[in-house]
Amino acid sequence: MTTTTKTPITVKATINAPLDKVWKCWTNPEHIIHWNYASDDWHTPKAINDLRPNGKFNYRMEAKDGSFGFDFEGTYTTVKNNELIEYFLDDGRKVEIRFDANDDTTVVTETFDPENENSLELQQNGWQAILNNFKKYTETV
Repeated sequence: MTTTTKTPITVKATINAPLDKVWKCWTNPEHIIHWNYASDDWHTPKAINDLRPNGKFNYRMEAKDGSFGFDFEGTYTTVKNNELIEYFLDDGRKVEIRFDANDDTTVVTETFDPENENSLELQQNGWQAILNNFKKYTETV
């Protein structure tokens, strides 16, 4: 029997905002809908977030022209306020997000198990683009 394990992918951004603001923008649905997309032709019209261990989240991601959409959803396993979020996506992949404060900046580091449909490069670029949108939104709101 052969098993293949893909190395987790990590993306990172330094946000020019204090930790408390970064946490609120990351976890509050009223903020999530403004940054959770990889390109300007996509958006997140709906976000539900029950931020606690065993709580579920669902972010509806759609092309703005209505041609395609999907639910990005999972279940939290660990939530340490202003520090760490871990969850499993509904397809079983694990995601870890760390928040590290440094004076008035916060480093957000996401590490996730890749899926099998898209190239590793495409996945890394897509998740990094969403994180970059988060940075831009959080620094201007």
